[in-house]
Amino acid sequence: MTEYLSDEEMASLVEAIQVAEGHTSGEIRIHIDNTTDEITDEPRDNAKVAYAAFQRLGMDKTAERNGVLFHVNFEQRYLTIIGDEGIHREVHQSFWDRLHDEITAEFQRGNYFSALRDAVLVTGKELKKFFPSEENNINELPDEITFS
Repeated sequence: MTEYLSDEEMASLVEAIQVAEGHTSGEIRIHIDNTTDEITDEPRDNAKVAYAAFQRLGMDKTAERNGVLFHVNFEQRYLTIIGDEGIHREVHQSFWDRLHDEITAEFQRGNYFSALRDAVLVTGKELKKFFPSEENNINELPDEITFS
């Protein structure tokens, strides 16, 4: 549990990931970074931390290179959404920018759970357009929420 999400909400987020992935061969994960180091004004630093988590979690190892990571640090107030190279060939940056803006606006209102749940479900629908679920769809990565 975090002070931003209850155990029940985290379990519901895992269920949302499973629902979203039921429509696509894409893989969706949420990683919560609990680092409380000095806040940096350099977005590149935060992006590097998020990308390191993306690689550590094996998000770049899916067969179709269609993993998406929502990397969140509530304390430092940042969110990074990373889609692997297969997704970047299909999904326009404007989709991710709009989704990022919607999530962060809801975070500012204190709606952490609903923002992440809705983002996961919308991402599943978008991925379905380009990476529909096949009959023998294999869940390549765990659906659990991870922490650092």
